[in-house]
Amino acid sequence: MSSSSITSSPAPSLPRRRALALLGAFAFALAGCHPILSIADARSRTNGSEVTVEGAVTVPPGAFVSAMGDEGFALQDDTGGIYVKMAEKQSFGLGARVRVTGTLDEQNQLRILKTVPADVDLKSGTEQVAPRDVTTGGVNESVEGQLIRASGAITQAFQDDSPYGYKLYIDDGTGEVQVFVHVSAGFDKAALQALTVGQRIAVVGLAAQYETTYEVAPRMPSDLVLQTTAP
Repeated sequence: MSSSSITSSPAPSLPRRRALALLGAFAFALAGCHPILSIADARSRTNGSEVTVEGAVTVPPGAFVSAMGDEGFALQDDTGGIYVKMAEKQSFGLGARVRVTGTLDEQNQLRILKTVPADVDLKSGTEQVAPRDVTTGGVNESVEGQLIRASGAITQAFQDDSPYGYKLYIDDGTGEVQVFVHVSAGFDKAALQALTVGQRIAVVGLAAQYETTYEVAPRMPSDLVLQTTAP
């Protein structure tokens, strides 16, 4: 009766063992990462979901602190936009490319992404987002979180809602929309008070929401322009 020998394969060499260990560590780290979602996809997830998104900054950190109560900013990609809520003010500005991991939530029915500095990753390069032209009646959930431009005649003049902000309303014939000017955005109160019913203005800002009211929130004084002639 013949016998067969059993041979064992040689143990991996030291460099190979190191490579395998590094590969395993990489796979383990990757398993704990969240895939980068489009902002539109992230917005569709349920409150409490943890997501990672990446985009360009359209509202600088801290611009809306007077009403939002935080030092957050807004982020936008090709699919949509969202307000990123955080307590600590970041040093980057408009156009910075940022990757954020956070938890989806709502603040007064505005879709937000809550995060902390450790989960905010500043990427290389910048991208200036052009505002999307929207009718006053078209400022709704479909554009919430995005940088938009709306224009129309003033229908309700300056209303003081400080220390949060100032309100006025415009209409281009498609429906009235609120323009909410955050106190922290640096506007001159007297200049806003001087605006009168019937004057036409053009406003660039974040399409936002407070409870059941949709609004345009300009980021800085240059975002609100008095139009001397109808477009």
